[in-house]
Amino acid sequence: MMRMKKNILTAAFIAFSSLAFSLTASDAQKLLKNAEDNTAFFGTDFSGTYQIVQEKPGEGRNAYDALMYRRDSASKWTILITGPEKDKGKGYLQFDENIWFYDPADRRFTYTSSRDKFQNTNANNSDFAPQHYDRDYSIESFEEVKLGNFECVLFSLKAKVEKVDYPILKLWVSKNDGLVRKKEDYSASAQKLRTSAISSYQSVSSSGGSHKVPVYMIIQDHLRGKKINGKVQYERTMISISNVSFEKVADSVYTKPFLEIKSAK
Repeated sequence: MMRMKKNILTAAFIAFSSLAFSLTASDAQKLLKNAEDNTAFFGTDFSGTYQIVQEKPGEGRNAYDALMYRRDSASKWTILITGPEKDKGKGYLQFDENIWFYDPADRRFTYTSSRDKFQNTNANNSDFAPQHYDRDYSIESFEEVKLGNFECVLFSLKAKVEKVDYPILKLWVSKNDGLVRKKEDYSASAQKLRTSAISSYQSVSSSGGSHKVPVYMIIQDHLRGKKINGKVQYERTMISISNVSFEKVADSVYTKPFLEIKSAK
């Protein structure tokens, strides 16, 4: 009888402890804000080398090399495509909340948007910029889950503003560091559109401290696919980031003349 009472008390203590240390709504909101902050680098410039590889089932691969420059404090970024040869010199530029695409073939800038596909891959232009999970979305629900080896909080988010790429998100954020590990994008009718996964991050130090930058991410497009051997295979785009620097770059990098000059070389 004493052993039974002890077991009951132990079980009750464990249950109480789990309850006592469960994530509160306030904790969840702070974690979501942390996840948003981890996608931005305020107070410093960011630059890196990007390799973007698109896999199209039954058609092979398209690969692009690019240089990325960001000044998040001013909402500016520039992407200069450096390969392959046929696309070399093309570029993207964001400033004053507008995104422009430059094609050296006709030396023209054309307006594009955050929702448009980067070089017709499965990545949106907005995937290369800071994300606004806390600012633009409200938490519909959250729960603590395991994602592989990561202890995560799974957020169900609904847009509270109109100007977003996707009105509904599911977001897996690791509890110990506030880093996004997985994201699912949905339409307003709850149709799954894309799944993104970030397998690893790199720590890069600067004068302003240490920053976490994805090493590799995969974006799978659930709207673009092909049935092969009776099974649907979806297009996906892999993005690798290397040669990361947080050194300040010239103001001219975030201007149209920069892309024009670089594309002429």
